[in-house]
Amino acid sequence: MSSVQNFTLYDVLVRNATAFGGRLALVTEDGEERSFAELRSRVDALAAGLDGLGLVAGDRLAVLAQNSAAYVELYFACARQGIVVYPVNWRLQPSEIELLIRERTKPRAFIVGGDFLDAVPGGPGDDAIPHWFQFGDDPASGYGSLDSLYAGADAGRTLPRPEVAADEPFAVIATAAVDVIPRGALLSHSNLVWANLQEIASLGLGGTDRNLVALPLFHIAALGHMLSVLHAGGANVITARYDPARAVELIDRHRITMISDFPPVLTTLLDAAAEADSRLPSLRHVTGLDAPATMERLHQETDATFWAGFGQCETSGFVTIQNARERLGCAGKAAELCSVRLVDDDEREVPAGEDGEIVVRGPLVFLGYDGQPDVTAHTFRGGWHHTGDVGRFDEEGNLFYVARKPEKELIKPGGENVYPAEVEAAILELDTVRAACVFGVSDDRWGEAIRAVVEAEPEAGLDQEAVREHVGSSIARFKRPRDVIFTSELPRSDQGEVDRAAVKERWGDA
Repeated sequence: MSSVQNFTLYDVLVRNATAFGGRLALVTEDGEERSFAELRSRVDALAAGLDGLGLVAGDRLAVLAQNSAAYVELYFACARQGIVVYPVNWRLQPSEIELLIRERTKPRAFIVGGDFLDAVPGGPGDDAIPHWFQFGDDPASGYGSLDSLYAGADAGRTLPRPEVAADEPFAVIATAAVDVIPRGALLSHSNLVWANLQEIASLGLGGTDRNLVALPLFHIAALGHMLSVLHAGGANVITARYDPARAVELIDRHRITMISDFPPVLTTLLDAAAEADSRLPSLRHVTGLDAPATMERLHQETDATFWAGFGQCETSGFVTIQNARERLGCAGKAAELCSVRLVDDDEREVPAGEDGEIVVRGPLVFLGYDGQPDVTAHTFRGGWHHTGDVGRFDEEGNLFYVARKPEKELIKPGGENVYPAEVEAAILELDTVRAACVFGVSDDRWGEAIRAVVEAEPEAGLDQEAVREHVGSSIARFKRPRDVIFTSELPRSDQGEVDRAAVKERWGDA
């Protein structure tokens, strides 16, 4: 029996469609406007179509596509039915997608965008995945049309609603490939409802806000901000993928108030705005990650505020937040629904001014890593989520990000997660390479870039482009090193392992 306290993401949509059904909710990638009432009707119709396939609560549905209104409706139709959405990063190589689908996702349905038919594993006829659909109304051979799943509105309205608990999974968001295959962060309805409310309170969001959904909807930033603005009664404007000139046009045309940023989004947006002679007058909020100089440029050239903070997929978004106009370079104080501590390797809390691992507790912390109970138990040890990131508090409780812990070192070029072991394994596939060490270095455009130091003899004939192209053909191209340094011998520890700290000291940013 459903709890009287239950409130899911579908309930958010029902509430809005009931309270202000005629208000604008969504502007499609083709410029069509849909109200909350229309959005709910379409979601209910699509839910009836999914039900007709025999999909039930707890089943997995994978999505590999660029942004669209149908993608948003699919999220909410699955929320209604209790189907768990597994959005797939379309920048991955087909071999990486196949590993993810076979070893982690194991969906009963796969919904694919027309641009990615060659990237999916197996394809229609694969018995492991019984249902294959393509976005739109003109599918390729073997695929069903997603448009055909939108049953009549009456069927959607009369479809009995399954019992879906708010603490059950809503989506699995892929995070760092610490184990070669990306781990999946299981996020519940409650995780994201609380995250919505926290963001609404922190930024003061309301019914007049408009959000540009330009970052990909497989990313927690795009998904989270879309849900927050919708929850607040505002509208989301969809664009298939980010293009700076197009973004300026949409911001000015639809009076967009909010965008999400990972380098180089904001820099290219401001460049495009200057070229179009626009100060982006409607823009109020930019959220995400960027260099302090870029944040300052936003403040000088527009009236918008950059909101910086710290967060992860595993925390459903940010857990600390800071108005960057007040203090550049700071990740802010703990947000309204989060307890944040810093601890040493013995789990003892460290005082202000000292470095410690950031640990978090609260209703935004995810359910765990999909299918990896041992990893989850270790991450949740002592009743706190251990982020693997190191920070420092000042005397006023402001968090300053320091670094990733060595055992969970992560590189984030343009907001994507790259684990060094992935890139090192790809480089070691080259016959003439004896060893490799990969790490992150600062980058003016992308925020962080990948550097590889490769141990190989000069006569091996390898050059930087050969290594880069091999990595780009083996794993996702965004995981290619920006630069490759060759050496005849990498420094090693007494145990014979590559000494990562010594490599970074010699060939890193310094």
